[in-house]
Amino acid sequence: MLGSALDTVLDRTLVPGYSRIGYLLRRPGWSGDRADPPRGALAGRTAPVTGAGGGLGEAIVTGLVRLGATVHLLVRSRDKGVAAQDRILAAVPGLSRDRLPVQVCDLGELADVRAFATRFATEVDALDVLVHNAGLLPPERSETSEGNELTLAVHVLGPLLLTRLLTDTLAAGAERSGADSRVIIMSSGGMYAQPLRDDDLQFRTGDYGGTAAYARTKRMQVVLTGLLADELAPRHVTVHALHPGWARTPGVTGSLPLFDKVVGPVLRTPAQGADTAVWLAAAPSSAVGTGRFWHDRTPRPAHYLSRTRETPAQRERFRTEVDRLTG
Repeated sequence: MLGSALDTVLDRTLVPGYSRIGYLLRRPGWSGDRADPPRGALAGRTAPVTGAGGGLGEAIVTGLVRLGATVHLLVRSRDKGVAAQDRILAAVPGLSRDRLPVQVCDLGELADVRAFATRFATEVDALDVLVHNAGLLPPERSETSEGNELTLAVHVLGPLLLTRLLTDTLAAGAERSGADSRVIIMSSGGMYAQPLRDDDLQFRTGDYGGTAAYARTKRMQVVLTGLLADELAPRHVTVHALHPGWARTPGVTGSLPLFDKVVGPVLRTPAQGADTAVWLAAAPSSAVGTGRFWHDRTPRPAHYLSRTRETPAQRERFRTEVDRLTG
């Protein structure tokens, strides 16, 4: 079993900890509450996963259906969703197509999120898990039709709005199961390099870079996790953020070709990157709590650098602004 001191060293030194090396070293020590959930752990449960058309999203869906869940694939492109559905059906023997419905929603367009949530809540009366995985790393600054910077819209505003619009449905899932329903947010270790920019959520000032915008909004996701955890606790809905480490996905290889070239030999598989998200969906409530930031089934610090620590006043300004932007 990997000692906690060595685990911390792996986490701080990035390359071994975030790569496949860290996953393979840690996995043998996952026992007790951190053991693999039993087969059927999510039988009868319902879970939408955003960004489910490939990469980590497809791997998360695959992991959840293997545990017995019905999983809705939320995608922008129906064709891409159906292609992922076909791959998952081929990978999981005996799985029926009705346990993998495809849903179309553009998380960056808040009007589309509202329309989808209204329709979805009439189709599904209770939810047990909601996974926010959709993400992107744009080469240059762009805005949605509603005037929001694209990474902010997809990583922060859309997930916040969808979570709030489906809170009653998540609460119904908790009441039905007698356990907490869970919101799981796929963040990134890149957020460690960025503070909360509550003064410039839309990245209107300074030199815009896709990597910086990605990391800034991933920091916002971690802050949002804590805020939503407090907000939703009375409804028996818990909220969790995680980072997947460095996984080989189309998003990484397409957006960061140099990174892929240098680190490619030790990148995790999508299933390894998705592992903690799947585990968080099914692990005992006592093991996961709420409002934490996870990596490899272990809670991690939200900050390593003092310059990235936000104040309570900054968190409150951030909350006020995202509340305004999402209406």
